[in-house]
Amino acid sequence: MYEDKTLTCRDCGAEFVFTASEQDFYAQKGFQNEPSRCPACRVQRRAGGGGRGERQMYDVICDGCGANTQVPFQPRGDRPVYCRDCFDRQRQSAY
Repeated sequence: MYEDKTLTCRDCGAEFVFTASEQDFYAQKGFQNEPSRCPACRVQRRAGGGGRGERQMYDVICDGCGANTQVPFQPRGDRPVYCRDCFDRQRQSAY
């Protein structure tokens, strides 16, 4: 039913074969798009965290205990910011 197809990787530009068995697997899983990256680039992308790079951290003072901590978002000042311990306590008390 399926035949091998030669596709071009969108990252490195190399040609790779989208085999008949891979096409069958994609169809069984309900995937509608063909792969756009070669197997090597897919592995590299997964290992690299999806290409996000290193996360920027922001230094803040915890609104719960006053300790210096870091958070992965830039606080806007309209909501309290907690260290991990205070955040966990807040979350547990909410449930």
